[in-house]
Amino acid sequence: MTLSLATPGAASLLAAAQETLPHSSSSGRLVAAMLVGIAVIVLLITRLKMHPFLALTLGSGVLAAVAGVPFDKLTASFTTGLGTTVAGVGVLIALGAMLGKLLADSGGADRIADTILSRSGPRSLPWAMALVAAVLGLPLFFEVGVVLLIPIVLLVARRGNLPLMRVGIPALAGLSVLHGLVPPHPGPLVAIDALHADLGTTLALGLLVAVPTVVVAGPLFARVAERWVGPLEIPERNITSDEDQAARERDGVRVPSFGATLATILLPVVLMLAKALCDVVVDNPDAMAQRIFDFAGSPLVALLAAVLLGMVTLGRAAGFTKARISTTIERSLAPIAGIVFIVGAGGGFKQTLVDVGIGNVIADWSDSWHISALLLGWLVAVGIRLATGSATVATVTAAGIVAPLAAEMSSTHAALLVLAVGAGSLFLSHVNDAGFWLVKEYFGMSVGQTFKSWSAMETVISVVAIVLILLLGLVV
Repeated sequence: MTLSLATPGAASLLAAAQETLPHSSSSGRLVAAMLVGIAVIVLLITRLKMHPFLALTLGSGVLAAVAGVPFDKLTASFTTGLGTTVAGVGVLIALGAMLGKLLADSGGADRIADTILSRSGPRSLPWAMALVAAVLGLPLFFEVGVVLLIPIVLLVARRGNLPLMRVGIPALAGLSVLHGLVPPHPGPLVAIDALHADLGTTLALGLLVAVPTVVVAGPLFARVAERWVGPLEIPERNITSDEDQAARERDGVRVPSFGATLATILLPVVLMLAKALCDVVVDNPDAMAQRIFDFAGSPLVALLAAVLLGMVTLGRAAGFTKARISTTIERSLAPIAGIVFIVGAGGGFKQTLVDVGIGNVIADWSDSWHISALLLGWLVAVGIRLATGSATVATVTAAGIVAPLAAEMSSTHAALLVLAVGAGSLFLSHVNDAGFWLVKEYFGMSVGQTFKSWSAMETVISVVAIVLILLLGLVV
């Protein structure tokens, strides 16, 4: 398999590593360097509670040291990977955060939830909750989505006299699946960038995989989780929807309409899918339609358009002044600074892996073992997810390890590799994952009950998704 290295300094970095190693032992030492680097990252994050940005940075240094790479070349590789990743993904994360903040502060999220739930009966409520979570999960980060949805889940369970797990699991499944598989979430965006996949194709295939995955891991698995966990009391302290509504009324905030809110959320999705469709139907770079959709459907333009539209359909519709909208946008950026730097450091670690030649070794192993590249990407992400507890760290690291496998893939299979890595990053959330404790506390569950519900649901999502991805790989 012939592979091209990703940065101008990559050849010198790889050569430096090879000069220090006998040819017969180079592969073994590079693999050892990768394992030691990942182990250091895991140890620093899980045991020493170090911030993932610092852990990934130090892990890159350890990787280079074990591989025998001079540190001056390591610095060039790491900073190149960090800069490229932040430039390609950081702006998109910022725009997604702005849209999510507008959605939350204006009450648009509540409008969508209330509208769908008002048209649902007791039998269809679990399905409605999955739909609400999936729609809100498109522009929102997982933690933000949880904070917005949990009060709604608790209120629905109380008013509908339903077991908490029956409506809670579908909501969590909708959020988690979108977080792991569908851009513009950080994990899928980083994997798309690392594997040079087409965003529109990945989005289309991601939605195709996401829908049945949400169905199985949400409303269907909720029945099982309900029996495993048993009856739960609904925590009073987390039901805040009525209070939020009263506060909005005191502040003179008008909730945006359902149609305008939904159109704003779906605008970037529609634009990116239209670009992917145009690529297939027109397939002529010089055609005017192709050029228009290539521009309008690019992630940056699509998300920017949604934010600008949201300032009107969400902000102004809610009665926000220009100053209030500006403040909302400003406040959206502070919480995502850490995410951007973690993603950037993950890109630096990924570039170090690629430049020292780890990817070549993995590619050779894949050929000799005759293992599916999609399954290999999933397994690598599963291992890192179990060790670090972070879906984002698992995605960016696994994408870097398997990146060379995508070099000769079609755009469709490169997109499926992105989804395979994303599916693996969701496997078995446990005590080293912040999401585990977030769900536990919001639902008032014990550790054992959280394993039987949240952790089991995450595992179902990961397994169902990779099965669907492997099946798609056989037919597309």
